[in-house]
Amino acid sequence: MPNNKLDKYAGIFKALSNPNRLKIFISLATCCKPGTIGIIDSSNTACVGDIGKELDIVPSTVSHHIKELRRAGLIKTHRNGQNIECWVDPEILEELKYFFSF
Repeated sequence: MPNNKLDKYAGIFKALSNPNRLKIFISLATCCKPGTIGIIDSSNTACVGDIGKELDIVPSTVSHHIKELRRAGLIKTHRNGQNIECWVDPEILEELKYFFSF
């Protein structure tokens, strides 16, 4: 495996090594189909504030963890007014499946 791929995977696993980031990632990955915005209920998307309430993490900490997950390429975000919508990047899940299929 090329070093640049190893560096990418190391960054992914480093991001997921934090229990709160792992909780956020799992929450986003399980709340809806990867690649779609996480639906909390029929009228809300999975925004930073919603994720924090669900996992009992203060919004400023959630924002930091979201930034780290985004930097590692695990999630995508989009600002919608004052909300930041979050979803799991389906391509990264395929890459992780490939990584673990050795």
